[in-house]
Amino acid sequence: MEQQLINNYLPIAVLLGIALFFAFLLPTLSLNLGPKRPFARKSEAYESGMAPIGQGQRRLSIKFYRIAVLFILFDVDIILLVPWAITFRKLGLYGLAVMLIFMVMFILGDVWVWKKGVLEWE
Repeated sequence: MEQQLINNYLPIAVLLGIALFFAFLLPTLSLNLGPKRPFARKSEAYESGMAPIGQGQRRLSIKFYRIAVLFILFDVDIILLVPWAITFRKLGLYGLAVMLIFMVMFILGDVWVWKKGVLEWE
């Protein structure tokens, strides 16, 4: 049993090791072997060939961040539907009931967000 687990996960471990090796090796080689010729023109901020005026960053409205967080939440909710849809027949009536509860809570949350006006963009 234990030998079978090792045989099943060994290729994954080897691939992970190779990926980590290259993830550390290539940036290190780039930093150490790459050309280093700094001068003032390279250090300037570039924006359409014009000299920058004012601050480099501007403040964004909190609505932007709320929309971004809601997008992530909706995305996670949709991702949770995929494994359920794949194993739908195996889960039976219990799986259907649990997913219906999840979907009702999700839809109530969507309606609440809509009623609060969070999705309005001005």
